Amino acid sequence: MKITDLLTKELIQLELQSTDKAGTIAEMVSVLDRAGKLNDRVAYQQAIQAREDQTTTGIGEGIAIPHAKTEAVKNPAIAFGRSTAGLDYESLDGQPAHLIFMIAATAGANDTHLKALSRLSVLLLKEEVKQGLLEAKTTEDVIAIIAHHEEEKEREEAVEAQSQKEATQQVSSGKVLAVTACPTGIAHTYMAADALKNKSKEMNVDIKVETNGSDGAKNVLTPAEIENAVAIIVAADTKVEMERFRGKHVIEVPVTDGIRKSEELINRAIKQDAPIYQSSGAASKEDGASSGGTGRSGVYKHLMNGVSNMLPLIVGGGILIAASFAFENQLTGERSPFGDILSYIGGDNAFFLIVPVLAAFIAMSIADRPGFAPGIVGGLMAATGGGGFLGGIIAGFLAGYIVLGLKSIFKNLPAIFNGLKPVLIYPLFGILATGLIMYWAVLPLSAINEGILNWLSGLGTGNLALLGILLGGMMAIDMGGPINKAAYAFAIAVAADGQFGPQAAVMAGGMVPPLGLALATTLFKRKFNDQERKTGVSAYFLGAFFITEGAIPFAAADPLRVIPSAVVGSAIAGGLTLWFDLALRAPHGGIFVFATLEDGLISILLYTLAIAVGTVVTAIMVGLLKKSVK
Repeated sequence: MKITDLLTKELIQLELQSTDKAGTIAEMVSVLDRAGKLNDRVAYQQAIQAREDQTTTGIGEGIAIPHAKTEAVKNPAIAFGRSTAGLDYESLDGQPAHLIFMIAATAGANDTHLKALSRLSVLLLKEEVKQGLLEAKTTEDVIAIIAHHEEEKEREEAVEAQSQKEATQQVSSGKVLAVTACPTGIAHTYMAADALKNKSKEMNVDIKVETNGSDGAKNVLTPAEIENAVAIIVAADTKVEMERFRGKHVIEVPVTDGIRKSEELINRAIKQDAPIYQSSGAASKEDGASSGGTGRSGVYKHLMNGVSNMLPLIVGGGILIAASFAFENQLTGERSPFGDILSYIGGDNAFFLIVPVLAAFIAMSIADRPGFAPGIVGGLMAATGGGGFLGGIIAGFLAGYIVLGLKSIFKNLPAIFNGLKPVLIYPLFGILATGLIMYWAVLPLSAINEGILNWLSGLGTGNLALLGILLGGMMAIDMGGPINKAAYAFAIAVAADGQFGPQAAVMAGGMVPPLGLALATTLFKRKFNDQERKTGVSAYFLGAFFITEGAIPFAAADPLRVIPSAVVGSAIAGGLTLWFDLALRAPHGGIFVFATLEDGLISILLYTLAIAVGTVVTAIMVGLLKKSVK
């Protein structure tokens, strides 16, 4: 399939009307929708925005490639928009964007579609293509330019494929290797790969690039090539299999660096200016080598890996448990058979797995896949022994570092045993050591966990309100940073053991900052510039969906006035939530999960009141403290 099969006349807009990123995205989505390419316009635009939240697709040099692969797309397509004057797209180089290509891929996009989409990304690296599109007078000119250069690219790909086929049995000595990957695997993955290959050709450097796209890994690096490589460049914003690079110089950077800093990366690879990768996640530097990797170490990161992977169990299980009460007779207290089934699925199964999954993914973050089995066994022992969330955290870190120790102990075994390490040695001794320690540790951990729960249960209304004030305020201090995550982790910890009040306080505290700033931009328009007022509109939605980071642009612009205002409002909302003795079963979702509040409609009204009061307080404080914009 060719690019021009996906980019047709009705999908081309030669002069965009919008001047900012949000408006441009909406305008391009409308082009696709009018052409009948979408099943659900709103869902597709949300998918596009979710990709932008990860990293802007304004790649610089006047180009932006917003893209999404989702069920909201009916037929794969490419829309093209041009802004002669240039528009503010938050590009990586800070320059205005002139050429916008919006890629719509179906959830089941096949290899043919994905190749066409990736080929477009690559063509845009050519200066003559960009210049031709800027000067095109008609939609026919646009299609002709794309078709001409696509034919050239196809011929180049054919020659390259033949060369690779002829070299299959050869192992290049001193070759630079690279891996590229982006979250959606459509655009940036292939643009980074082509940028590295093109620059290597200019520099007369032998390189091979593996692409981890949405259609799977292509041009996969072989063990022999890795063994002989000078260094490996990993330009990725998503997980890449790293264990195979153990003992090699590895440069880890975002995928956009592969596009924009290809020459710098290749020079670093040639000089081996990178740390030696260790499978434990640590890197030991040789003399003269400078740090180039991002690393995966850190207690906070390991803990968040466990928390993020157990969240779906809490969300799904909690909502199912809450739904089961809808099938309960309010007079007799008896639950219908279907209500019992919902409770069984959500409570007896989903919630039962929370602590084991937490421990397993903490251990896996520390020690890679060999840590998973000891971690999940240790977490299960904590769960069944009453150790709860605290026990799960300890089990995860214990298992992870035990496996790291085992890797160190057995690293000098003869090579013949390498195949036995991940399937026998690490699981056997890892589970044994973790299990023995947890066997004797569970009892004291159970006592500590029970003490925390008893303390929460015994708190009076006033003390509960103080706890809510503390948790709510913490959510607004750094708006998604470590303090925010600490409050969130505590709430999830006690929710896993049946205490859902702190969870309600944390969500209320997290919703207030963006809602409060949005309200302030509405009530006190003279205190904000035009861009901030536009951001305020989106902050209403972000706040409603419990995305605290929606307030960050305001906090960054005026931290001394905005952050205290947000903290006060969030603290009030959190305090009122626990003063009203509210309990929320789902830890994420904002207004969508208000229905999981215990005690029904009255709780929803009180919870809405708590958040509204906090929002108004934040808005008024910001309005009073900020100076008017000239």
